[in-house]
Amino acid sequence: MSDKKEFSRAELVRLRREQEHNNRMNRIAKEATRPVPVIARAKKKASAPKVKVSKPKENTRRRFQIALPTMPRPAVRPFSIPRPRFGWRLLSFLLSAILGTALYYAFNLPQLRVTEAQVTGNQIVTPAEVNSVMNISGQPIFLLTPADLETRLRLNYPELASVRVDVSLPNLVTVDVRERKPAIRWEQGGGYTWIAEDGVAFKPRGEMIGLISVVAESAPPVAGAVANPLAPAPFISTDMVQALKGLAGHVPPGQSILYDARMGFGWNDPRGWRAYFGATPNDIELKMRVYEEMVNSLTQRGIRPALINVTYPTAPYYRMSQ
Repeated sequence: MSDKKEFSRAELVRLRREQEHNNRMNRIAKEATRPVPVIARAKKKASAPKVKVSKPKENTRRRFQIALPTMPRPAVRPFSIPRPRFGWRLLSFLLSAILGTALYYAFNLPQLRVTEAQVTGNQIVTPAEVNSVMNISGQPIFLLTPADLETRLRLNYPELASVRVDVSLPNLVTVDVRERKPAIRWEQGGGYTWIAEDGVAFKPRGEMIGLISVVAESAPPVAGAVANPLAPAPFISTDMVQALKGLAGHVPPGQSILYDARMGFGWNDPRGWRAYFGATPNDIELKMRVYEEMVNSLTQRGIRPALINVTYPTAPYYRMSQ
């Protein structure tokens, strides 16, 4: 067994560290005791004395200039307000909104709804009848069409010769009418109607003085069609109307004019017979003179006829009772 002491690995590491530490301390101590070299300053050359100029005392503090690293500026996006762009879409939206609002108020505002129409020029038809046919109470003014209202009135009231409807804001409807004037009171089949001078018949309203009274024993012939679809078809022809107007001045007092489809117009003569004069207005005065001469001739001869017909004044005839 050797006398040299053997060390373990851990002890060897510790000894090596102590040796390195001692070496480092010795080196530091040597550097601390080393003398500092003196630097000889060069003597200044003698020069002329300088006049000292008083200068403001400078700050004796030491100044340090530190170069700071330039920091990168953050990338900040500039803030800007976008300019509004008025395109066709925005314009169409605004127009739609305005029109929608206008339509809403047009159909819902009570100030734009009609209460009733104001009727002028009427003497036979009452304003209540006009408003009942038009049926415009509570309707928005924008839904009313004057032409449709005029057609409705003329089809329901043949006594209206012409109708004019005006519609204006906010809710005014005016109706100006021109009525047919009744000239004939036509009685037939237990009822009667009024007939104007153009032959159009319409509903009577009570009794009117001065009308030509006609009692028809048969219906008159159908008059021809009219060109205007809004004008009612005449009940009798205008020739028959003119014939009645011509005969009206010769009717015996208290008698009505009679009508027969074969004989025309006539009346019951108070002297005991019936006279007929046709249904045309031609030669009314001539027919009346021929009729009177024929009556005088028959009376002188003591003949009392049952019927005298002067439809054709050149060929009158009489008929005895059977």
